[in-house]
Amino acid sequence: MADQEKKIILTREGFAKLEKELEYYTSVRRNEIAEQIAVARGFGDLSENAEYDEAKNEQSRIEAKIIEMENTLRNCIVVEDNEVTTEIIGVGNTVKVTNLTMNLSQTFTIVGANETDPKAMKISMDSPIGAALMGKRVGQTVSVDIPAGTTLTLRVEEISR
Repeated sequence: MADQEKKIILTREGFAKLEKELEYYTSVRRNEIAEQIAVARGFGDLSENAEYDEAKNEQSRIEAKIIEMENTLRNCIVVEDNEVTTEIIGVGNTVKVTNLTMNLSQTFTIVGANETDPKAMKISMDSPIGAALMGKRVGQTVSVDIPAGTTLTLRVEEISR
């Protein structure tokens, strides 16, 4: 059981975003790289053709990315919007906390590891803050050791979808 890969968890929004990205890679990026390869072939001897080699390498990266996205979509667990409760913090929740260490209010959305977006305050359920908040309720306080070597104390103020 310990050898099994950890299941990837995605919100419905994250699943839809990944589907859209896969569509872009399969319909646009594949065609772009095929055109680059065709142009590079026109430069002559393929054994000494840097443009051709680079295009083929990029094609390999694109195909690997497509396979990775297909596997993720096929094997992930999707947290549906109607499965998200506002009683207890889980994936898909938006959580307002008071950072008692820094005396400020912060709002995070808890997402699966593949959906993190620090600019949008979307944090992974596996991150130090995300993991500490998982399963907590309004009014509860948690201490979080963050990589900077600091301990934060957070109080849960609000849980929403």
